[in-house]
Amino acid sequence: MNRRELLKAVLAIPFLPGVMTGALGSPWAAGSKFHARVRPGQAGWPSPAQWDELNQAVGGRLLKPQLPFTASKAACDEALKHIKNPFYIGDQPGLTQTSGWADAWLSQPSAYAVAAESAADVAAAVRFASKHRLRLVVKGGGHSYQGTSDAPDSLLIWTRHMNAIHLHDAFVGQGCEGTRAPQPAVSLQSGAMWIDAYDAVTTRAGRYVQGGGCCTVGVAGLIQSGGFGSFSKRFGMASAGLIEAEIVTAEGEVRIANACTNPDLFWGIKGGGGGSLGVVTRVTLRTHALPEFFGAVFGDIKAASDAAYRALIAKAISFYQSDLFNPHWGEQMRFHGDNVLHIAMVFQGLSQQQAQAIWQPFLDWVHASNDYSFVKPMQILAVPAQHFWDAAYFRQHVPGVMIPDDRDGAPRQHVLWAGDQGEVGWFIHSFKSAWLPASLLRKDGQAQLVDAIFACTRQWDVEFHFNKGLAGAPSEAIAAARDIATNPQVLDAFALAIMAGNGAPAYPGMPGADPDLPKARDEAAAVGRAMDALLKVAPNAGAYLSESDYFQRDWQQAFWGTNYPRLAAVKRKYDPEGLFFVHHGVGSERWSADGFTRLV
Repeated sequence: MNRRELLKAVLAIPFLPGVMTGALGSPWAAGSKFHARVRPGQAGWPSPAQWDELNQAVGGRLLKPQLPFTASKAACDEALKHIKNPFYIGDQPGLTQTSGWADAWLSQPSAYAVAAESAADVAAAVRFASKHRLRLVVKGGGHSYQGTSDAPDSLLIWTRHMNAIHLHDAFVGQGCEGTRAPQPAVSLQSGAMWIDAYDAVTTRAGRYVQGGGCCTVGVAGLIQSGGFGSFSKRFGMASAGLIEAEIVTAEGEVRIANACTNPDLFWGIKGGGGGSLGVVTRVTLRTHALPEFFGAVFGDIKAASDAAYRALIAKAISFYQSDLFNPHWGEQMRFHGDNVLHIAMVFQGLSQQQAQAIWQPFLDWVHASNDYSFVKPMQILAVPAQHFWDAAYFRQHVPGVMIPDDRDGAPRQHVLWAGDQGEVGWFIHSFKSAWLPASLLRKDGQAQLVDAIFACTRQWDVEFHFNKGLAGAPSEAIAAARDIATNPQVLDAFALAIMAGNGAPAYPGMPGADPDLPKARDEAAAVGRAMDALLKVAPNAGAYLSESDYFQRDWQQAFWGTNYPRLAAVKRKYDPEGLFFVHHGVGSERWSADGFTRLV
């Protein structure tokens, strides 16, 4: 579906049978309760007595978030000490994992926050926001590059303390008794992080749950975005593993959503984007038998000339297509502008010896030429899969690969991959992504792809995340992903291409924070030119909504493709007044950029 066809479909939605008057009320454009949200100091902003009523309703868990840099000298010093510790940042209701985006947004605390500990707390906050016409924000992990987990002058529902985890031997969704077979599963509250999930499911229970690659990402946010992990080429997208969700919808009702109960809402949660349809408070995900081994391949290869680099790119693409384009392999190759190929791949279901045998012909080819040198030697390592997120195992056997939460009393399983620390607190200059179709890997298409990659690197580095496209995955993983809201392009994509530029943390009020905006704009322009060069071979490529351009044009088409009209209908049914708003979220085109004014 092209842009014009998509627009026609979206405009037709209000006239579809059953949509003009949804089950939960009138559509956005007619009979709406309000046309603008209120800010502090404006008429209608809740009085202190009304805020106190909310505080009582949530058991005294109403907070006034602050930036620690402006709270006190002690708080500021503590924040600066831990500014690259994502666990510390996640524990601050006034901070987000990204400090901002040049010419787009800055991390700013909400006016008030409910530190929710139950679905009842969330429901009370939702009803309060609806009654008083407040801008509502939801934050679990707080990893949103787009700034969707914070907003000034808003009420924040903060789910950090909702982190309970329960494993099931035989789970059946509510209302599905007798129609669905029981299956092994894990239920996680929405404030849990993926390191918590992997510790419970893999390290302790010896099974696998498809989640995110970054350990500190929130469970619920990833599921709602679609969700990729290092091993998605084998186990599929995280949202496709959702069996059931508990969600608080716009009228403050706690609902169950699964294939049998509220199935339309269930479908929308799976890839429709966080913060648009309601507040997810619990997810239940299927678990899988664990392979014997997980492993990784690392190394940097430098070419002596542009011609040699182009040949190296061609060899890497050909080798990927012939030997790595299958469910065993995931993660990245990064093509640098200084003629360096960075390899950071992972594998599952292979031994270290098997992985070495697969890579040996490629390494022999590199060694055979004087045009190439190893800036970082190639390493091929495998570990028992049950230890892949085992902090104690890595401390003993591979120190430095994982970085712990360095605060006194921190849970010992709270670690992150060292390679992910660069994103902690970063200030984004530019970020773009594009799904690349598997047709580019055909023998008659590889030359064009190689030319596009080389042209791209003359402007900016590009990463190919092979695990973030489902081409090459097992048929069952692809079939499950057909029933989620993410752009169907993901089914035929062999990789997600990512380009990004960023600077040091630049939170408002942070001492020494001085983002170089002219540099940021220059980098953004270079990233744009690089993506344009790559998209010459994939001109209609969609983008992954969680890793995309804040200024993405035609975002409805890019993120959801032909699924957007159906998503918009779900939004109208369960949130007819548009209570839930996030940047480039479903239905956000009906609001001003800050989410405070309804567009007529």
